[in-house]
Amino acid sequence: MRIRKHILAIAGLIILTTLSANAQKAALKTNLLYDATTTVNLGLEFGLAPKWTMDISGNYNPWNLPGDRIIKHAMVQPEFRYWFCDRFSRHFIGFHALGGIYNFGNLPLDFKYLWLDFSPLKEHRFQGWGVGGGLVYGYDVILGKHWNLEFELGAGYIYTQYDEYVCTTCGKKLADNVPVHYVGPTKAAISLVYLF
Repeated sequence: MRIRKHILAIAGLIILTTLSANAQKAALKTNLLYDATTTVNLGLEFGLAPKWTMDISGNYNPWNLPGDRIIKHAMVQPEFRYWFCDRFSRHFIGFHALGGIYNFGNLPLDFKYLWLDFSPLKEHRFQGWGVGGGLVYGYDVILGKHWNLEFELGAGYIYTQYDEYVCTTCGKKLADNVPVHYVGPTKAAISLVYLF
């Protein structure tokens, strides 16, 4: 609960500082990949300097998927971007941070990535929090005067702690505050962008 309050406070401060910055141009966006998983999401991006912007996105998924699959989560991702051309046009690189809470379970994932085994997500439920950051690369395609399509990939590090439960609907706890260090993809987006 305390982490959620801290994430919201940081997000509010970031938005307030960007509003007072040189916001000659701004964008509102939704990540279509998150939309496909029923995750409600919204991003705002503000100009800071001729080639710099700040993007902040929030994601929230309170629902169970069909088959009692659980991907409930809430996350905030602030990001600073450097544009090689004009803002909101073509190539950019950046740094993003992230923080959030999650409740995952009954997911048909049967693979290992580096030292992490995702197969327990099939029969157990994991509830916890995570923070991290990484580097991103992206490209904006101009569709019209006010519309862009944005592609973005990011990789970095996430530290998370979780509690493990015996099944997706039971309350018996198997493990408490298990720490995990993750290195790998941290962001994927295909976003529809409205510029104003």
